[in-house]
Amino acid sequence: MNALIWLHRWVGAVLGIVLVVLALSGTALLWEDAWIGVPGADDAPASDVAALARVVDAAQAHAPGLSRVTFAGEGMGLHHAAYEGGGGAYIDGSGIIAEQWQTIWERPELWLFDLHHYLLAGDTGEVIVGAAGLAGLFFVISGAIIWWRTRRTFAFRLWPRRLTRSAIVRQHRDLGIMVAPVLALLFLTGAAMVFEPVRNAITAPFPEKPAASDTPSAHINPRNPAALLRQGRRIFPDAEFRRLQFSDDSLTLRMRQDFEWTPNGRSYLREEGGAVTVDAPNGTLDKQTVSEKFYPLHSGKVGGLLWRLVLTFGGLSLAMLGALTVWSFWRAQARTGTQAATFRVQAERGR
Repeated sequence: MNALIWLHRWVGAVLGIVLVVLALSGTALLWEDAWIGVPGADDAPASDVAALARVVDAAQAHAPGLSRVTFAGEGMGLHHAAYEGGGGAYIDGSGIIAEQWQTIWERPELWLFDLHHYLLAGDTGEVIVGAAGLAGLFFVISGAIIWWRTRRTFAFRLWPRRLTRSAIVRQHRDLGIMVAPVLALLFLTGAAMVFEPVRNAITAPFPEKPAASDTPSAHINPRNPAALLRQGRRIFPDAEFRRLQFSDDSLTLRMRQDFEWTPNGRSYLREEGGAVTVDAPNGTLDKQTVSEKFYPLHSGKVGGLLWRLVLTFGGLSLAMLGALTVWSFWRAQARTGTQAATFRVQAERGR
């Protein structure tokens, strides 16, 4: 038990700041639709093919290097055009540019997203974030084991009574056990989105998704976004248009069926050389259907206001736990080091 306590404290002291950054940035992103602050963000999104085709035309005419258009949806009434190099624009339903930028640093929701997912460090940052998720899962499990010994002293406390080490430890223990289920879910889903072995371990009990057909479902004019949108409406008449992605030789339309949780959907229409193929779930519970629920659960894109409030409480609690842990631990280490140095000096003088 002493070894577990030692490991829990030292790993927490080292990774605490990373967890604080992830907690605060994630909590802010939960509410980005409330503070994004661009005119038209609260407009009702258009869903007809002609209107969306006009938006795509406006995005292509606005700047070269268009990589994707994310269509307006629940909570965001503007369409988001992203360009190579980090530039982008918000476009309203009539095709007018409501806001534009050249780098992600000009839009707080964009750099916060990059901070939360990549620590502003690309693939390396993503690995660190995934490792922090696994470490966080260790904190939840080890913390629950440590708490069990002192469960009779449990008290509901959001803030330590005093900023002393003993009071902070008690608050850390009691608040930690209260938010443990939420944090476990956040850490597990976050790690699963980064590391395939974690994702495979969670989805192992479920069957594989049936292979997508290689037979083209239709032929359209190549590189024609409007034609692909019309084809998507014919194949999935009740699905929501979510994103149109551009590459050098193909177009990909993402749609969201009613049973899908992921905001941008997992129903794909891909056009290459005029041939359109479909890759979409059918609602059965398979590995892909389970794994696509990780992101919406993690980001509060399902569950409504109540789940977002629960995640907010979990995120703010994690930030508090991490900040107080790092501050109190290293403050105690500094005092210990100062005392040891004083003892050494006194010992030298006594010789």
